[in-house]
Amino acid sequence: MAVSDDLSRLSTRAKEAEDRASAAKTQARENLEQSITKARASAQEVSDRARSDSAAAAEKTRSWGEGVQRSWKEHLAEVRQRADERKAERNAEQAESNAEDAEDYAAWAIDFAYAAIGEAEYAVLDAVLTRQDAQAAAGAPSG
Repeated sequence: MAVSDDLSRLSTRAKEAEDRASAAKTQARENLEQSITKARASAQEVSDRARSDSAAAAEKTRSWGEGVQRSWKEHLAEVRQRADERKAERNAEQAESNAEDAEDYAAWAIDFAYAAIGEAEYAVLDAVLTRQDAQAAAGAPSG
């Protein structure tokens, strides 16, 4: 699969997340909790698969890749721990504060994903240009 195809896949995934977030506003609590559980499992699966799939690329960029993965894993563990702790709390004032924290984190995650999409676009364009340069250097036709 070409890296430009991966951008299309990323766009589709972002649209799916947007649609689910909109639908969540009208879901019953039990259904919303099930959606959250599924989303969490899916995110973990994707994260695990990405780590596995990126083994070859991580070899070339080992220290950077490991640092990002470790940081991301630690970040997810902290976020999930806070989410689990929030579920246990019943105090209305604390619940309101927790809701604001959760909304702030969601906004941050969206900003992070947006930046990641921009970085992915840059990386894809750079990969295409680099491939063209390699083909030109080898005397092969570009395309």
